[in-house]
Amino acid sequence: GDEPWINIRDAVGPLADKFLCLNDVYPDGFMIPKRFIGENILHLPTVKTHVFTTTTGAMKNAFGGLLNEKRHWTHPVIHETLVDLLMIQKKIHRGVFAVMDGTFAGDGPGPRCMVPHVKNVMLASADQVAIDAVSAKLMGFDPMAIKYIRMAHDLGLGCGDPRDIDIVGDADAANENWHFTGPFKKMTFASQMQHYIYWGPLKKPIEWSLKTVLAPWAYMASVIYHDSIWYPMNAERNIKRVLDSPWGRLFENWEQLTPDENGFPDVGGGFA
Repeated sequence: GDEPWINIRDAVGPLADKFLCLNDVYPDGFMIPKRFIGENILHLPTVKTHVFTTTTGAMKNAFGGLLNEKRHWTHPVIHETLVDLLMIQKKIHRGVFAVMDGTFAGDGPGPRCMVPHVKNVMLASADQVAIDAVSAKLMGFDPMAIKYIRMAHDLGLGCGDPRDIDIVGDADAANENWHFTGPFKKMTFASQMQHYIYWGPLKKPIEWSLKTVLAPWAYMASVIYHDSIWYPMNAERNIKRVLDSPWGRLFENWEQLTPDENGFPDVGGGFA
């Protein structure tokens, strides 16, 4: 439409000289909506795993917000990209806040092929590094061993060490360890191929095509694999299981529910 856009280098000024990787990926910069500058931003991520970054949350939520096109170019340097995007956010936004949904949490080769679990937690923070660190710790990972969290912590962009994060709210929930297996133990065929292309033996022969007019082949291959093979064979039973939970019944029957005397929907089974 009529929305004005601005080159990221003009938006952040000298900060661009401190980028870890985006200057190499986008030598001419990239465009963002001009209205982003000075706005407050609310991120609404989900607690889940990711085959590129181990976990994905508040910091990766900016991946789709600030990088308007050719985002896949950053996959080989995805951790550095997330740190650069957080630098940008702290520069251009008046405030950044995240509310992370852990009512359901996803384990396994996410974000597309996750195994959902009912966990009944919600996280909220103005520190994007801290909320990702707490999410990672709940899932059973060491946040400081996850590259993008550690890098952001070391650069002073937030706190990634759970020992230094003050948690206000449910202390019992904060101490939980869900012992997720993570995204790498049982990767799907598609996620294994992505790793080979971006970091393995297929990098030289194939990665170049993702920066040409041939790039749609990857999207088409992903749709065919996930929609035609993986989901019918693996997802149906997991979806049925979580839809049988109180949260699942709430989501499935939202329009038919009426609140009780306390204002809560009566779905049976409780949320505790």
